[in-house]
Amino acid sequence: MLERLSNKKGIIAAGVAVGLSAVILTMFGNPANMGFCVACFLRDTVGGLGFHRAEVVQYIRPEIMGIVLGAFFMAKGKKEYYARGGSAPFTRFLLGMVVIIGALMFLGCPLRMILRLAGGDLNALVGLFGFIAGIFIGILFLKNGFSLKRTHRMAEIEGYLFPALNVGLLILLVASPAFIFFSAKPPGAAHAPVILSLIAGLVVGMLAQRTRLCMVGVIRDVILFRDWYLLTGYVAIFITVLIGNILLNKFNLGFSGQPIAHTDGLWNFLGMALAGWGSVLLGGCPLRQLIMAGEGNIDSVITVMGMATGAALAHNFGLASSANGPTLNGQIAVIIGFVVLLIVGYFNREKSTEVQLKGGVKVDLPIN
Repeated sequence: MLERLSNKKGIIAAGVAVGLSAVILTMFGNPANMGFCVACFLRDTVGGLGFHRAEVVQYIRPEIMGIVLGAFFMAKGKKEYYARGGSAPFTRFLLGMVVIIGALMFLGCPLRMILRLAGGDLNALVGLFGFIAGIFIGILFLKNGFSLKRTHRMAEIEGYLFPALNVGLLILLVASPAFIFFSAKPPGAAHAPVILSLIAGLVVGMLAQRTRLCMVGVIRDVILFRDWYLLTGYVAIFITVLIGNILLNKFNLGFSGQPIAHTDGLWNFLGMALAGWGSVLLGGCPLRQLIMAGEGNIDSVITVMGMATGAALAHNFGLASSANGPTLNGQIAVIIGFVVLLIVGYFNREKSTEVQLKGGVKVDLPIN
């Protein structure tokens, strides 16, 4: 009981720290309601590398590097780091693409969804309902034996490559060679100082590694087990950012006039439903995938590469939404994404992988 209470205090403290980091980053230059957003920051980063040509969203975001490296350092320090992989790599790559396309239809990852809610953006509430619906569908597949099979131990060097890549990205950002792109207008041009963004990312990466923060895990645990542990962390994030926005006079309750958001409720719902369903099949939300990649999980590295590719495709082919709303191409892509998830879910059922959990529930849980 005391250990559980201590853990709950720890995740609340982590949530407060993440929330404060988001508020501070916004104060010092990050776009409004976007202290942290894995989907948006991956989109900006691949744009900064020239993989898409949307000029307003091109900037290598050091928060991403900080999250990965923070998780890496914490995992190494706590002796929880080890290289593993080999679980349906190409399927995970495709699912990563699908998740990010859904998130960019909504204009934000699950973490930004919470930040948008704390800023008064009611469109994010519609997105939250969609996210819960998508996770519920994913859980039904888990209960019916969905599995991407087990991972296997790999050579240590495999696990070091992704953190090393992120160090390389930081060097490119600081050196700013001619082949790196920088937006001249927001939201890409809106960013906090590099060192502050990196430190905030490191803090979030370390805390998320220790507490297993994952928005998919939050809803899964509440639905299946009535376990509120992870939820307390996200409630702490929400309350901290809400208080910060009120104090800074940046709280704006309503649907219209919200920063980097659109008011099409149907596609906000469907975009996050796609992201939620895909994240369940993958075993964690975009933030959790970055954390596991930093811990040496090569399957998560493949997923992140899929998300980065999806972000590039979203802007090269006009799939991402804007403040004006979703595009027709984006709507078609989301529908195709649901078909992909249905096919992947159906053909990866394996009844023999079911395990007995408390409450008599039988389910194979890939979320770490």
